[in-house]
Amino acid sequence: MTAAPVALYVHVPFCVSLCPFCDFVVYAGAAARGPRNRVAAFLGALLTELELRADALGESAGSVPLETVYFGGGTPSLLPPEAVAQLLERARVRFGLRAGAEVTLEANPGPDERGDARAWREAGITRLSFGAQSLDAGELRSLGRRHAPEDVAAAIEEARSAGVGSVSLDLLYDVPSSTEERWAGTLDAALALSPDHLSLYALTLGDPDAEGLTGPDGDHLPTTSGARRWRDRARPQQDDERAAAQYRHAVERLAADGWHGYEISNWARPGHESRHNLVYWERRPYEAIGPGAHAFDGEGRRWNAARLDSYVDALSGPTPSLPPGGSERLDPETAAAEAVILALRTDRGVPAKGADEPPLADVAPWAETAGLLARDGDRLVLTTQGRLLSNELFSRLV
Repeated sequence: MTAAPVALYVHVPFCVSLCPFCDFVVYAGAAARGPRNRVAAFLGALLTELELRADALGESAGSVPLETVYFGGGTPSLLPPEAVAQLLERARVRFGLRAGAEVTLEANPGPDERGDARAWREAGITRLSFGAQSLDAGELRSLGRRHAPEDVAAAIEEARSAGVGSVSLDLLYDVPSSTEERWAGTLDAALALSPDHLSLYALTLGDPDAEGLTGPDGDHLPTTSGARRWRDRARPQQDDERAAAQYRHAVERLAADGWHGYEISNWARPGHESRHNLVYWERRPYEAIGPGAHAFDGEGRRWNAARLDSYVDALSGPTPSLPPGGSERLDPETAAAEAVILALRTDRGVPAKGADEPPLADVAPWAETAGLLARDGDRLVLTTQGRLLSNELFSRLV
């Protein structure tokens, strides 16, 4: 019997506009708003996929109630709250939903994009994650963001007033033309707003076309010509040493303020760690629906293709079928390496005895000597330097 998922990810692929650095599956402009929008057709397909995925799980569907549900995107806050409530109700019926489950919705902070915080809470949302990216007006303009710093403050205030239990902010560092001072200002401004959780990501400008991820069954969309030009201009303005300095500043600043750096890119006030993301890092099974969404059953991954047309077409009509996509099963060696890599991303790390066993046995001595790994009681954890150079370390494990 297939392992029952403990979490559900719902991908909502709509945005008012497309940010030039974004590689998520996003359809912007007329597809998201206006008389020709695709939202209603997408929602119908999404509900159908939820039912078909539950059917495919057979007896295991609902045998373990979901601990978390995560509406990601895109901009899920563009959805009608009643649609979110309907999806949560169907998830509750088909998969079960644990009392006190964490239910996250991503939102843009702009007044015409964040929706009504009270309506989100009434729909069942317990956690709002705002894509602030920066609290510097100039950086926001350079990133193509539509909101202003004061919109982030207003969004958090509305969420607090509505009784939303947990509020998170996403911020980017190594932004083109950034400075250590501007990053410190953004971080200070964010802390002054008293969020419960912070996700801090180095701006990564990938090329999904070159990586072969954008074909008919790929989980990415082709990069637009405008985004490609923006990235070509932005890359020379990034700097690895500046990025490292900005990350180190965040580590020290947040530790001094009592924050828990529980994962390479994530900090939380006590009790506000993202339970949904911890499911990923602990390699527990999770279900996923929507274009480009990835699922994991404990042994292998499955993903939906990114194309909205093929997604809706497959799930519509008198005989709906699961959307196109792909899957992969992991051999034991790959699975073991993945488990170690994901565990090392967190502050829990791995048991120290694992340093003498594959896949760490050939890597741990070098990593400890280089100051990338350290002993913390009976655990082996990444140092701050190890977090900065984690890609180098992880590449040696696979």
